[in-house]
Amino acid sequence: MLTAEQRLHKSLRTTFLGIVFNILLAVGKTVTGVLGHSQALIADGIESLADVFSSLIVWRGLSIAATPPDQEHPYGHGKAEPIATAIVGLMLIMAAVWIGGQSIHQIITPHQTPEWYTLLVLLVVIVTKELLFRFALRTAEDVQSSAVQSDAWHHRSDAITSLAAGLGIAVALIGGPGWETADDIAAGLASLIIAWNGWHILRPALDELMDAAAPPEVVQQIRTLAGEVEQVDLVQKCFVRRHGYHYFVDLHLHVDPQMTVAESHRIAHQVKDQLRQEMPRVRDVLVHIEPRSTPAPETKPAS
Repeated sequence: MLTAEQRLHKSLRTTFLGIVFNILLAVGKTVTGVLGHSQALIADGIESLADVFSSLIVWRGLSIAATPPDQEHPYGHGKAEPIATAIVGLMLIMAAVWIGGQSIHQIITPHQTPEWYTLLVLLVVIVTKELLFRFALRTAEDVQSSAVQSDAWHHRSDAITSLAAGLGIAVALIGGPGWETADDIAAGLASLIIAWNGWHILRPALDELMDAAAPPEVVQQIRTLAGEVEQVDLVQKCFVRRHGYHYFVDLHLHVDPQMTVAESHRIAHQVKDQLRQEMPRVRDVLVHIEPRSTPAPETKPAS
């Protein structure tokens, strides 16, 4: 299990690498698109420039999320991650709308056939972006970060756009006069895929911002661990919400009604300590103790 410092370091390193490559690719694609008469490549370059800003947003979101709790934010700053993720998702959707609009405009506007060397640039872009996607996605899985994951899918969207542009340019070059709009049509189709990816990123981020329930397997694990504590007769309710990387848990436990307040308090702390020890992502646990209303079961259930 990574420490908070290791998690932040890996996340920021991956994001910084994406920023550097996006700047280089944005310049290369835009210049080549202008010289090679490819509107799809120009649009692709501008989309890479948008990637730079989205990566900067992710960078800032990760930095804020790692800030310890303070008086104004007693639960910490973990929500900065889904906020950054949602912004990236929205930027992808906006980029898709822009690329789609530009492709429609270019389809109805006569222009030159793209030059052959634009395909070489796109090949380099596709390979680079796919490698960045795989690297960032692997990092996102290691650090369990929705923000880094959104950055990874932004790389994949750029690879898809470049692939579509390459196919369109190839068709235009092979078809000759009359096929100049092939790369514009390809860019328009790619914009639909980018919009879908944007929504794919945005939806879970909105769920997290609205305190959607944690995955069922996480809830069940918490129920099981709490039920294993001695003198806990029943785990009645278990609410778990994600706050960035961490989970916050609310539990309702049934215990012996003859138990003293001091003893029930001790059990509540024991449950909290066990959960935090076995599940490092659990930041805090709020335990509500209730008197058992039925005789103690022979084997206490975990749910």
